[in-house]
Amino acid sequence: MLEKLTHAPDGIDAVKAIGTVSKEDYEEVFEPLVESARRENRRIRLLYQFGAEFRGFTPGAAWEDTKLGFGAIQLFDGCAVVSDTWWIRESSRLAGFLLPCPVRVFGNDERDAAIDWLSSLPEGPGVSHRLVPESGVLVVEVEEPLRVQDFDALAQTADTWLNEHGDLRGLVIHAREFPGWENVSSMLRHVRFVRDHHRKVKRVALSADSKLASLVPHLAKHFVQAEVNSFRYDEIDDAITWAAGTTGRGT
Repeated sequence: MLEKLTHAPDGIDAVKAIGTVSKEDYEEVFEPLVESARRENRRIRLLYQFGAEFRGFTPGAAWEDTKLGFGAIQLFDGCAVVSDTWWIRESSRLAGFLLPCPVRVFGNDERDAAIDWLSSLPEGPGVSHRLVPESGVLVVEVEEPLRVQDFDALAQTADTWLNEHGDLRGLVIHAREFPGWENVSSMLRHVRFVRDHHRKVKRVALSADSKLASLVPHLAKHFVQAEVNSFRYDEIDDAITWAAGTTGRGT
């Protein structure tokens, strides 16, 4: 069975697996949890504990677990799996490598550490963005490792503009350093975003510390129909002006 734990800190949903977990357990515990999050427009930080009394999943429960992953994982900020069972630990590590949200595995004696980790996860995305409507420039601020939801939000903003105007005058990437991707899914979503939008952007500007200047040729390679230029990190206003096409400054 699955037991929803009521003594978890605010902002954390905690569930414990006991004995054999069935399809009905998922329907009675996880589905209401997910629906509640959707209704309240909130994110999920899940503590999923497997104690010594856990025995396994029925085939139906395994399918419900898969459906949960496909249908609701975009709602998750993170998942802490607490278990001493080796196959739970190893399968969770593999899932964490592929899922769009961070997954970390803890032993049963590390439950407090699991809660601390969930509580420490950043609020909202690691990438913020804004559209400058008067110039048709999308400005992307990069501070944390890139996540799937960052690219989903970027795509929504870009596509709304593109549906009305046909193209973006410019894209400005503002970053002190490149923090990498949160996981493989994030990297693949990045590739998909570039694939879907690279022919619709006229100019791409990188406003960053000088050590990131080496990224300019890579940007040019991906945005094959766009002019690409580089600016210092504190020249963000100049980068936006250039990306809007109102100045012809060279690289």
